[in-house]
Amino acid sequence: MMGSWKHCLFSMSLVSALVFVFVYHSELWENKRFLRAALSNASLLAVACQQIVSGKVLYTTENTLKTTLEESTCREYMVQSHYITEPLSEEEADFPLAFTLTIHKDFRTFERLFRAIYMPQNVYCVHVDEKATGAFKDAVQQLLSCFPNAFLASRMEPVVYGGISRLQADLNCMKDLVASKVPWKYLINTCGQDFPLKSNREIVQYLKGFKGKNITPGVLPPAHAIGRTKYVHRELLDSKNSYVHKTAKLKAPPPHNMTIYFGTAYVALTRKFANFVLQDQLARDLLSWSKDTYSPDEHFWVTLNRIPDVPGSMPNASWTGNLRAVKWNDMEDKHGGCHGHYVHGICIYGNGDLKWLMNSQSLFANKFELNTYPLTVECLELRLRERTLNQSETAIQPSWYF
Repeated sequence: MMGSWKHCLFSMSLVSALVFVFVYHSELWENKRFLRAALSNASLLAVACQQIVSGKVLYTTENTLKTTLEESTCREYMVQSHYITEPLSEEEADFPLAFTLTIHKDFRTFERLFRAIYMPQNVYCVHVDEKATGAFKDAVQQLLSCFPNAFLASRMEPVVYGGISRLQADLNCMKDLVASKVPWKYLINTCGQDFPLKSNREIVQYLKGFKGKNITPGVLPPAHAIGRTKYVHRELLDSKNSYVHKTAKLKAPPPHNMTIYFGTAYVALTRKFANFVLQDQLARDLLSWSKDTYSPDEHFWVTLNRIPDVPGSMPNASWTGNLRAVKWNDMEDKHGGCHGHYVHGICIYGNGDLKWLMNSQSLFANKFELNTYPLTVECLELRLRERTLNQSETAIQPSWYF
């Protein structure tokens, strides 16, 4: 990891190297005008990132790895924003992936996620919350129109946090992706505040190791989660707020005498399993039963994947699978605390979380806000692009470098 940063530093021009000498002085780090000027290219961003990882406190609201969608044609946008336009290895070309991206706000953070996971051999379905602003929807549509392998979900849901609509959003995209002509091997679901920690090739190699098994980390429900499926819950929407309301009414037992499991909402699923979810009566019955539960995306996938004979199932998997790095506020004794801030009990990563993120073995991390902590996102993005291009077996085009 440190080697990759050193490689970037050694490739700096003489002018950048001289600036590098100056920025070591702490008083210059505190000069906001200098910082804005300094973070004007990838080489100097790499310096800033290395300083953060080594413990220096550094904040800025500036973005270095900017994009140019508003004033560009699609061709110009893809070149100027450094999108990779060819498969980087035969291994990746032979193992295309499908992604769902469920989003509702913060276009710039979504755009960075999309650029980071984009590869021309993959396919991408984006679900935009029906409640999102018209301007946000238009910006997403404009972006996706530049990519033949990316599209909006054919049906949009008004998504309520913790409600069935969140699961339905993923299912809508799953249905569209199953109909895609791209021969994808695994479907990975993401949200707009995710960011990858591994390159596309590393993700492919990780998934290939599961030999056609679905990855749905989870266990039997702990005490705090039992009420989610024991009592009836209702999605409530009005013009100002939307939430899930817990009632005192008990739910009927699960269909087909299923054992309900509890786990992560983020999964990696095979195409055969996706077809099963959409077509099999058992899966449909579980979905219908789950519509008045709390956060059904945290029991739906894992429950189905624990059933023997389901395509790609892992009945005894437990928490198998390093899909997401998440810092929960009730687990600070394990992750060392959040250096950004918590929302819904989950850390929005700050600069002080970079070293922890870089050391993580997970494929993705959640959650990020580009506007609040731009260096956190951009340091990961720069590091990821360097790893990606270093692994390439394809001749690298100059525009692919930041």
